[in-house]
Amino acid sequence: MHALFADHSILALVPLFLIALLLVRGVPAILYRRRLDTRHTVIAGLFQATSLTFIVAATEIGVQLHLITSAVSAALVASGLLSVIIYPLIALTLLHHIEGGEKLDEEEPTPFIKENIKQVEDNRSDWHYVPSEAS
Repeated sequence: MHALFADHSILALVPLFLIALLLVRGVPAILYRRRLDTRHTVIAGLFQATSLTFIVAATEIGVQLHLITSAVSAALVASGLLSVIIYPLIALTLLHHIEGGEKLDEEEPTPFIKENIKQVEDNRSDWHYVPSEAS
């Protein structure tokens, strides 16, 4: 941790890495846009953007192979730690502020799940049970 606070330029990397995590891991949630509304897509992206265990392992390997310094490793781990604290808090706050009409009904499956269940139920009539022969 000392390496993180020893140089201000290393400390400045933390917000940069935090934004990079959001872009690299959160932006792919745009693919959910076909199934979810904008707010739920953003919430999913925030949850996806959290990362710590992989960062800890990858930075330790990078330091041992002398590919990154311990200071950069500390900045990456700090950004990962902040991502698992900040992004879920933001996502849960957004989820909490969804008003009644937009809120997903917890007892009722989401529309795309409903479609898949109906499709399975429609195809179920084609299924035939054939008992196996006893030895």
